[in-house]
Amino acid sequence: MATYDPFRDLDRLASTLLDARRGGGPRRMPMDLYRDGDHYVLAADLPGVDPGSVDIDVDGQLLTIRAERTLGSGDGVKWITRERETASFVRQLNLGQGIDTERISASYRNGVLSVTIPVSEKAKPRRITVSTDEHDGVIEAHESTPQLIEQ
Repeated sequence: MATYDPFRDLDRLASTLLDARRGGGPRRMPMDLYRDGDHYVLAADLPGVDPGSVDIDVDGQLLTIRAERTLGSGDGVKWITRERETASFVRQLNLGQGIDTERISASYRNGVLSVTIPVSEKAKPRRITVSTDEHDGVIEAHESTPQLIEQ
C-alpha cells in the first residue's frame, strides 16, 4: 500500500509548471568531455532512449546530437503513477579547428552515448629537424591544441 505524500504532488506540479515555462522544448543532456591521447571522447547520458532515435550530424565544424525518449502505453493499461516523461534532447558543440570530422564515430551502451572525435593528423605535435653547416639541431614545433567549444 502506498502512502500519500503531499510534497511529491507539489514537486510534480512545480516541475510541470517549470517545464511549461521552458516551452517544453528539447532538454540538454548531461555529458562529460575529455581528451584521451589523439582523440576527444564525449559521453552523454540518455537513459531510456531508443538508439534508433539518436541522430548525430556534423555541419562544417558544428556537431549536433539529437535524441528522443518515447514511452509505450499498452492498450487497457491503468496507470497508478507515471513520473517518467517523453522527452527530446539536443546538444551542439563547435568543434573548432584541428578535428578530423570524417572519422567521428559513436556507440550507445547502457543508456550512455559515446562519441569519439579524433584530432586531425595536421594538428598533432611533431618534430621538425633543422640542419646547419656547423651541427645538426632539433627543434620541437607544437601547433595549438584543438579545442571543443560548447554552444
